[in-house]
Amino acid sequence: MKKKLLSLGLVTLLAVGLAACSGSQAAKDKDSKNEENKTLVVGASPTPHAEILEKAKPLLKEKGYDLEVKVFQDYVLPNKALAEKEIDANYFQHIPYLEKEIKDKNYDFANAGAIHLEKMAFYSKSVKKPTDVKDGATVLVSNSQTDWGRVITMLQDADLVKVKEGTDLVNATFDDIEENPKNLKFKYDIDPAILTTAYQNDEGDLIAINANFAENIQLNPEKDGVIVEKDNSPYANVIATRTDDKDDERVKALIEVLHSKEIKDFINEKWNGTISVVD
Repeated sequence: MKKKLLSLGLVTLLAVGLAACSGSQAAKDKDSKNEENKTLVVGASPTPHAEILEKAKPLLKEKGYDLEVKVFQDYVLPNKALAEKEIDANYFQHIPYLEKEIKDKNYDFANAGAIHLEKMAFYSKSVKKPTDVKDGATVLVSNSQTDWGRVITMLQDADLVKVKEGTDLVNATFDDIEENPKNLKFKYDIDPAILTTAYQNDEGDLIAINANFAENIQLNPEKDGVIVEKDNSPYANVIATRTDDKDDERVKALIEVLHSKEIKDFINEKWNGTISVVD
């Protein structure tokens, strides 16, 4: 009988010990997960996105979160990395590009908040104003189809082309142009990063360059642009997340920081109108 009681006691002690160890490990795992959740990993383009995020780091830290910025040099990998859960969010793309990526690649993404607008403009070494554009002028545009509606809208606003009635300008293509009184010749097979080189080599009469690339060669849309995008453009750059993470407290805190006066002042001072803040 004593042996049975002794055995039962040993089993009980062993069970309690295992439970304690299990509970201790669970607590450690929970602490580790909580610590991990204090860090937000965001993929970004080098300029201006990563620079803005670096400025936001100490502000986000004040809210109890660490920010890790992972820089990408292209427009493909940031969304791929987000889908594969290598990062928690990304900051590099405008709304039409995000929507097209979701449609074309079945990404389960959400727009967590608009942050800034990088103004696109047409630049030229020979043309000073839209009325100076000559018949048969060459217009260079990037191969990013989500920018085509953007540049066509700018050309229409400048009375250089007119699209078919009822055309959705955000999704417009060059086939939607109904009137082209100056017989403009469009080239839209150029990598966005190469357009600055084309401008420097004077390879076109009008060259559409986004602000982040224009800045690299000291071009300012407001000062140097022949045709400049309007402030009400729908091409704001956003923080994108997986849909399930849109309401993540870390993401909400980041959006709040990026809309803060400190970040707005930083953007306005550093880029001097090249980039405008979205409220």
